Amino acid sequence: MPQRNSTLAPFQHMNFRVLWTATLASNLGGLVQAVGAGWMMTTLTSSHVMVALVQAATALPLMLFSLAAGALADNFDRRAVMLIAQGLMMAASATLAALALLDMLTPWTLLAITFLTGCGTALHNPSWQASMGDLVPREVLPEAVTLNSMGFNMMRSVGPAIGGTIVTVAGASTAFIVNAVSYIPLIAALAIWKPAPRQTALPREHFFSAMSAGLRYVAMSPNLLTVILRSFLFGFAAIAPLALMPVIATSLPGSSALVYGTLLGAFGIGAILGGMANTRVRERLSNEVIVRAACVGFAAAIVGIALSPSVVLSHLLLLPAGMCWVLALSLFNVTVQLSTPRWVVGRALSLYHTMTFGGMAIGAWVWGVLADRFGPPSSLAIAGGALILTALVGLRLKVPEFGSLNLTPLAQFREPRLRLGLKARSGPIMIMVDYVIAQEDIPAFLAAMSERRRIRIRDGAKQWVLLRDLEDPTIWSESYHVPTWVEYIRHNQRRTHADAEVTRRLTELHKGPGGPRVHRMIERQTVPLEDDLPLKDYTDIAP
Repeated sequence: MPQRNSTLAPFQHMNFRVLWTATLASNLGGLVQAVGAGWMMTTLTSSHVMVALVQAATALPLMLFSLAAGALADNFDRRAVMLIAQGLMMAASATLAALALLDMLTPWTLLAITFLTGCGTALHNPSWQASMGDLVPREVLPEAVTLNSMGFNMMRSVGPAIGGTIVTVAGASTAFIVNAVSYIPLIAALAIWKPAPRQTALPREHFFSAMSAGLRYVAMSPNLLTVILRSFLFGFAAIAPLALMPVIATSLPGSSALVYGTLLGAFGIGAILGGMANTRVRERLSNEVIVRAACVGFAAAIVGIALSPSVVLSHLLLLPAGMCWVLALSLFNVTVQLSTPRWVVGRALSLYHTMTFGGMAIGAWVWGVLADRFGPPSSLAIAGGALILTALVGLRLKVPEFGSLNLTPLAQFREPRLRLGLKARSGPIMIMVDYVIAQEDIPAFLAAMSERRRIRIRDGAKQWVLLRDLEDPTIWSESYHVPTWVEYIRHNQRRTHADAEVTRRLTELHKGPGGPRVHRMIERQTVPLEDDLPLKDYTDIAP
């Protein structure tokens, strides 16, 4: 049985400790501002939809821009990306504070600046999440992700109450000033951190090609698709109490900004408890059971909140809601990280964030509209029903167990010696791999080749086809294209130890002399009068 890591194991690594601590201050400021923005909206308008849209304006940029931010995280210096994101958020918060002090805020101005702050978060998150693998070893990565969730929710347990006190005593503008100042520790910590440079001899991927590669990888990875769909459904339904929290607070006896803050704080305390129990729960239950239990538990909690006439009871019901929230979302996050190789982890996480926060943004609007039409209690009850349906989806689409695949690079590919004077951007390149397959082995060969097709396309191959020789039916040829020679190298360097099993099966089925024969050819779309790729001398070819 593998040794169980302590939840605190990532703290043994200094860079993680420093950045995690600095992130606490930034999260605290963000939550103080969230209370200020939510409460200020209730003073600017009586519309439940506008109040809920504060939450939507925070989540929407994560849906719209996370994929682009993921491409940046995988191809540029993540530390620099995070510094830019933090600077953007600081500027947005300072602007919000200035407008509030000058009494120039309108509902739409508040939403616009909240949206800009969300843009900074969208830029920051993929780089920060992908940096977990740079800050801690893979074996303690689940604990690092859990500590991230716990850190945020530690601040959620006290930040909203602090924010409510600040808003009550000094006004929302002071809450915005506090948030602007809170970015300074994280900016300083990022400036000091010196991550090891990523080693690669290949040129950086083009931005739009990198985005396309991320989409393609996730689209051809059934496990990732399942996790992302389930996270979307969970985010859509579970955002209801958070989106409507200002409305819930105003409907309770003795409503004030402080009550609003303490309600959010109760949710955060529950999330901390869920984070502390996370490792032990994962030891005893499968991922799918945890997700189903989280959905059902969250549904029961918010239906209770919908019916609760008491401030105390509402606070108590938010504790299990917070526990279920962190159990589900941290499990989704860890599963994505451990189901994705390092070269594309930023983009996979960005698509996870896109769908999760997209679900939250859509859900915040939907529950706000339903609250306006039928009342907040009915809206919360319907959201509880949506969570039950999310649990039932697991009967067909189960969340996979994470860590079962070895996704470290295989590192066995060696660039072949070429007789033509090829450049890195020369292409298109066509690859053909010939196999000799006995008749009785064809079913096994086709099964393995089906998996090979998925891996090839996932890693960048185009126009993949399988050919069979009409004159000698024992000969099969796998054919695919890549745009350039450098993309062919990149394609092969993406191969992982988990992929090697398919290669081994195909090699064992091959009956010809030696291994399967590989042909690497450059295409000609026309017939030139002169050859533009001169033949190399053998002495020019590196041994």
